[in-house]
Amino acid sequence: MAELTYRAAVAAGIAQEMDRDPSVVMIGEDIGAAGGVFKLTEGLFGRFGPERVRDTPISEQAIVGAAMGAAMTGLRPIAELMFSDFFAVTWDMVANQIAKSRYMTNGQVSIPLVLRTANGGGLRFGAQHSQSIENWAMAIPGLKVVAPSTPADVMGLMAAAIRDNDPVIFCEHKALLAIKGEVPTGEQFIPLGKAATVRPGSDCTVVAIAAMVPRALAAAERLQAEDGINAEVIDLRTLVPLDAQAILESVARTSRLFTVEENPRLCGWGAEIVSLVADEGFYSLDAPLVRITTPHIPLPSAAVLEDAAMPSVDRIADTIRRRLEAAR
Repeated sequence: MAELTYRAAVAAGIAQEMDRDPSVVMIGEDIGAAGGVFKLTEGLFGRFGPERVRDTPISEQAIVGAAMGAAMTGLRPIAELMFSDFFAVTWDMVANQIAKSRYMTNGQVSIPLVLRTANGGGLRFGAQHSQSIENWAMAIPGLKVVAPSTPADVMGLMAAAIRDNDPVIFCEHKALLAIKGEVPTGEQFIPLGKAATVRPGSDCTVVAIAAMVPRALAAAERLQAEDGINAEVIDLRTLVPLDAQAILESVARTSRLFTVEENPRLCGWGAEIVSLVADEGFYSLDAPLVRITTPHIPLPSAAVLEDAAMPSVDRIADTIRRRLEAAR
């Protein structure tokens, strides 16, 4: 075992795959000698050189277009978009070209491309640099969507994303970059579409991704200590493909479901989870399905307002406590 930060795990996961496969290359703004604006690619330029780690102009459209062309012609590119919000200026290529080319060519053209990006709020970057865009991406057929919460998952899921023959949106949460965690030694690989039960429980199921996972875990520990409520916490890790079986099996045991989403409430990924359970797990339920979300607003930059908008440990615990008391 080695202890790595989430930030270091990004670089380590990429390095593992670049060592393994010479067709893996990287492009993006300041990812070379500078090591990336969040220092997520530090050391890769010196290790693999300018042919495989290439700086680009400040143009997300150029980055994504070049990466798409490289993937279509035999490479396995990893493209970095500095902030996930900037996917908006690339959306025609991502949604209408990258996501659809394999389908529209009957498999003749594959796009094994990873689009990495710094995602999420909580760091006072304001409405244009703090969005969680997982629900944007999961609405587009042909894209896979990854949102890890731990350094070990970053490494294992990065390997799976790079080796996948379909385009993958890989969301690295900015608020998690400094956290540390144990990573097993040796080659890391976690299949896409495999959720992790990070806290077993019997009284309710709490589903979360990325930065909401440690908050859900902290809320579950508080509920256990203060109220004797034993909450099961599931880290989905990937939204597409989705581990529906893990969710349904958990709800079959606990009979109650809560989703914890950083996304704005309208059309958030939790709505899909709730729909799935209502459709396929309805007779397991003893209480209404509950979504804990950010309101449908642009995320504020003022500290007190941003903290109030995003799901907090207090709000998660209070919501679960009130709903379980009401159902008794």
